[in-house]
Parts: sequence; C-alpha cells; structure tokens
Amino acid sequence: MTGVDLRLASFALAVRDLDEALGFYRDVLGFEVCDGAGGVRRVAVGPPSQPDVRIVLLESPGDERTAEGCLVFATDDCDATFEHVEAADAEVLQEPISRPGGVRDCAFLDPSGNLLRFTQS
Repeated sequence: MTGVDLRLASFALAVRDLDEALGFYRDVLGFEVCDGAGGVRRVAVGPPSQPDVRIVLLESPGDERTAEGCLVFATDDCDATFEHVEAADAEVLQEPISRPGGVRDCAFLDPSGNLLRFTQS
C-alpha cells in the first residue's frame, strides 16, 4: 500500500468488569474518558498526550481472565512508571529490565488479565 498514510485510531480491549477497568485506566494510568455508548457496556479512554488515540474498553463478562489484548506504552521513565503502577496493586509480570539496544521495559496485567508493557528507549 504505497503512498497510504495509516495511523492507529482506536483499539478494542475486552474487559471482565467495565467499572473496574475504567478505574484502572482512568485513575492509575491517568487516561481521559473520551466517550461512552448507550445500551452497550463500553467506554473509550485515551492518553491526554494523544487525544486522537482511543482504547475502547468492551465489557465481556463471564471469563475469569480475559487475556485478549496486549498494549505497549512508551514511557520516559520505566522505573518510575513501574513504581506507580505497582503501587496500585496491578499484577506484576516483569520488573524493569534492560535489554540490548538500550531498551528498558516492564510488564503488568490489567484487572481483566490483559498484558500491559511499558517501554523506555
């Protein structure tokens, strides 16, 4: 597709409990609520620094762990991000480590079991 400029606008993420997920993404990660939808249990959130990006949280109750998605976030300070998210009792998958090429990253699970990776380069 030469000459076509594609940019990611939104990403749907299945969550077990919409209220719990909204609390995590809004209160822990500092995302803004972009919109909701009547009749459907979903809400869109996004990072304040990227107002054109939406993460649509779709309630998919019934599963103990959804584990449907993976989000990778860029951060200026992996260690500070790790400390902040860990203090909110998110499940730690990987403490901050340095990788070849100067990349440092860590990983958590959100309340529904989706993988969140935070990368500093």
